[in-house]
Amino acid sequence: MPKRILQGTVVSDKGDKTVVVRVERRIMHPVYKKFITTSKKYSAHDADNRFKAGDMVRIRECQPISKNKSFEVVYEEAQG
Repeated sequence: MPKRILQGTVVSDKGDKTVVVRVERRIMHPVYKKFITTSKKYSAHDADNRFKAGDMVRIRECQPISKNKSFEVVYEEAQG
């Protein structure tokens, strides 16, 4: 089964080897047919403590590392 890869923004890097990434999605409302932006926060494993708040990153699903961490940071998107 392929692993999900999501793209989002780092909102917190306070944990050791952990970053919190906010992933935003656009979904269509079933009745009103308007697009709504929803977001969800994922804890991801950052072994080198390389990423800081505000960075755009991609995270990949992996086996559970802790109670809340089931994603790992793959690489950083080019800024600019």
